[in-house]
Amino acid sequence: MPKQYRSHGSGEFELDQFKNIGENVVFEAGVLVFHPETIDLGNNIYVGHNTILKGYFKNSFVIGDNTWIGQNCFFHSAGGIRIGCNVGIGPNVKILTSNHAEQGVDVPILFSEIEFKPVSIGDDCDIGIGSIILPGVSIGNGVQIGAGSVVTKDIPDHAVAFGVPATVVRYRK
Repeated sequence: MPKQYRSHGSGEFELDQFKNIGENVVFEAGVLVFHPETIDLGNNIYVGHNTILKGYFKNSFVIGDNTWIGQNCFFHSAGGIRIGCNVGIGPNVKILTSNHAEQGVDVPILFSEIEFKPVSIGDDCDIGIGSIILPGVSIGNGVQIGAGSVVTKDIPDHAVAFGVPATVVRYRK
């Protein structure tokens, strides 16, 4: 008999399923949430249309107060995600916290071990439209990431970074 896989579920959720949920949290139509029991939401949070907040059975997913998340975002918190307060995240941003390990050509990539690496975004940040933040990245406080950037390494406080891969071009004053 072939091995049966199971679904991650529908993504439908109730507010009382969250680990914590603050006041004035808005979920637009089409938002999907997986493992809400691992997600901690502060106050005054907006989540745009068709965004996917993919909690995971382990690790945590924290979104701080006064955070705005645009439409069509995808956040996968297998390795853990912490988003600070007063953060703006543009539409179509992706945050990934896991990847398949390199185990050589004898192991298909799909079946190699999964590595879990947290992502942290500090307070007062702005993440531009269509940016991708890869596993293990820490973005400091007051950082601005330009649209379409791929963030592959840590970005220090008050930096302005953009590009593929994202590089620091200046510091905010």
